[in-house]
Amino acid sequence: MTASARAACVIGWPIEHSRSPLIHNYWLKRYRVPGEYRREAVPPGQFADFVQSLAARGYVGANVTVPHKEAALALSQPDQRARAVGAANTLWLDDGALCSTNTDVEGFLDNLDACARGWDRKSAKALVLGAGGAARAVVYALLERGTDRVVVANRTESRAEALHERFGARVQPARWEERHAALDDAALVVNTTTLGMSRQPELALDIGRLPRHAIVADLVYWPLVTPLIRAARARELRTADGLGMLMHQAVGGFMLWFKRKPEVTAELRALLEADLSPPG
Repeated sequence: MTASARAACVIGWPIEHSRSPLIHNYWLKRYRVPGEYRREAVPPGQFADFVQSLAARGYVGANVTVPHKEAALALSQPDQRARAVGAANTLWLDDGALCSTNTDVEGFLDNLDACARGWDRKSAKALVLGAGGAARAVVYALLERGTDRVVVANRTESRAEALHERFGARVQPARWEERHAALDDAALVVNTTTLGMSRQPELALDIGRLPRHAIVADLVYWPLVTPLIRAARARELRTADGLGMLMHQAVGGFMLWFKRKPEVTAELRALLEADLSPPG
């Protein structure tokens, strides 16, 4: 790494599944920006020490993924959006201060707009599965776009209750067992859990209960076509996959670290799809 080159990373536990390095290093090469983007596997007990020594490790910033998004908020100086969401996924150093934001919000919305244009004209009710850092960003985004009611179903009900307390009466917590019934009149379903990810249990969900106009979004992108997305497509429902969100949420971080606004292109998606496709 030369004096003019800049380095960033993605921090998670586990992290080997992350395709963020492929995205950012593609952009660095395309725009001829000197720099590098790496994966860093950091367990929860070591996260605070790691992010507080980013500069010493040669980094100008980092993405943060499961399970560190809420911890990242507490350890940094969050902007208004990260504070409102209650979780941070992007860190950067500003005159030595560790700052944070949440680009999952625009990543989720930009991807949904691209995949299901006009979705927010029929957004009376959404069902969000999960209540972690990604769910907080999704709920914030849905409320920002005018969704009347957001039902949050989570295996630990107290975490769903916490989103109700943070975001108000339009957010309704539900027990995990109630998720099937909540599909009956939902215009949008969003999976923010790791269920359905490779090497994780599948998400059990009765997609047949959804209305015909419903849209299904899954933040999981490994595998590219999750069981949830496959079931939704079998019903000819519109879908938004996790790979699209991954690309769109990466734009903000790249701008902060490398001072260039990148484009989400068909070429980039093809590169990622090839990398995610099984051999043979």
